Amino acid sequence: MIQMKRILLPTDFSDYSQNAVAYATEFANTFGAELHLLHVLQDLVAMVPEPGLAFPPPGDYMQELQESAEAALAKIPDPPPSEGGNVVRVVRQGPPFVEIVRYAKENDIDLVIMGTHGRSGLAHVLLGSVAEKVVRKAPCPVLTVRPTDHQFVMP
Repeated sequence: MIQMKRILLPTDFSDYSQNAVAYATEFANTFGAELHLLHVLQDLVAMVPEPGLAFPPPGDYMQELQESAEAALAKIPDPPPSEGGNVVRVVRQGPPFVEIVRYAKENDIDLVIMGTHGRSGLAHVLLGSVAEKVVRKAPCPVLTVRPTDHQFVMP
């Protein structure tokens, strides 16, 4: 039988990632696994093509983003306490797919469950896909949850 001790749910707090929350909490509950909730802050200045075109907002905006992300992670409900699995909430900073893969390796994650925006065509080419990169680079299986497709519901 497959043993899952640690499940990772990366989230960007979008509606797309909220779809994955139900799957991750149910998997954690079913397997009695530890659920790791991860949000990655990407430095906005690093995304600007030329350094002189944008200036960071006054004050320590990354600290404010960190605190906001921690508060949002705290709002994600714990799985029902059946078989006992802890919930670990973490905020990291860096390129999202790199930090997700790094976290999975460092914490010996058995399964990554993440939402996908479901982009295709030009939008996919221009914006890329964090989920696709994680699927290719993760050290463990990755379950991607599409926005409005099939739902697993007990009859």
